Amino acid sequence: MPLTAEELLAGGALTHEVEVSAELLRVNGGGGGQTSAAAVPPDMRVLLRPLTVRDLQRIGKAAHDDESLSAALMIQHALLEPSLKIEQVSQLPAGLARFLLERINAISGISTARNELEEAVQAPLARACFVLAREFGWTPEQVSGMTIGQILLYLEMAHGGGDAA
Repeated sequence: MPLTAEELLAGGALTHEVEVSAELLRVNGGGGGQTSAAAVPPDMRVLLRPLTVRDLQRIGKAAHDDESLSAALMIQHALLEPSLKIEQVSQLPAGLARFLLERINAISGISTARNELEEAVQAPLARACFVLAREFGWTPEQVSGMTIGQILLYLEMAHGGGDAA
């Protein structure tokens, strides 16, 4: 039995709790040394959501060729709790930002390198929207709410590689 549009779009609404280790939250104290273990917060969790095609299109348009802005926008869009403004995201320690981006890419089904992200978002996604609309009868609005992972899965199914037999 084929999946419904609602079943496909449900993955884009999932949330994921991600544990952030105390090591990533540790900051340098005065005098160049690290803060004591007592001053480091215990392991904490953040709440992330997968990025959708619409998110990636908006990020690509807003960031143009600025990779750091693109990364900051990806974190801002995917980070539900705590919610951060773009200025706050830009102030995150680089290691923590990289960790969050890796998790966001994983839950969004994005396996491409950051420099390939813009290329992957532009023309191929537009073609994917048309293929999925033709093959499954979905509207471009429905497809734009899907994660990259979902789009790749259903494109594979449309080309006969994902037949359930």
